[in-house]
Amino acid sequence: LSVLFLTLLLLFLALFPGAFSCCTKISDEISKGILRRVERFEIQKAGGLCHLEAVILHVKGRKFCVNPWNRKVEKMMKKMKHKIHRSKSHVRKQRRTRRTREKEQKQ
Repeated sequence: LSVLFLTLLLLFLALFPGAFSCCTKISDEISKGILRRVERFEIQKAGGLCHLEAVILHVKGRKFCVNPWNRKVEKMMKKMKHKIHRSKSHVRKQRRTRRTREKEQKQ
C-alpha cells in the first residue's frame, strides 16, 4: 500500500511540478528594504493550478508572495521593467551604430 502511495505521489509531482510553488497566502504589506533587494519577480495568475493572484518577489533565494495591487509593488515592478527595457534599447542602439559604421566604411 505504501509503495502505491509513493508511486502516485511521484506521478503527481511529475505531472504537476508547479503545484507546490504556488503562493497560497499573500501579504498586503512589504517593507521598503525587501523591495530594494528584489532580484526578480514573477506574476502568478489565478488560473490553472494556482488559485490566487500574486506577485512573487525573489530576494536572495527567498520568495515573498505579495498582493499584486499593492502600490509599492506596482511601482517596483514598473521600475524593474523600465531598467530592463532601457538596457535592451541601449544594446540595440549600439548594434545599429556599428552596422551603419560598417556600411559607411564599405562606401
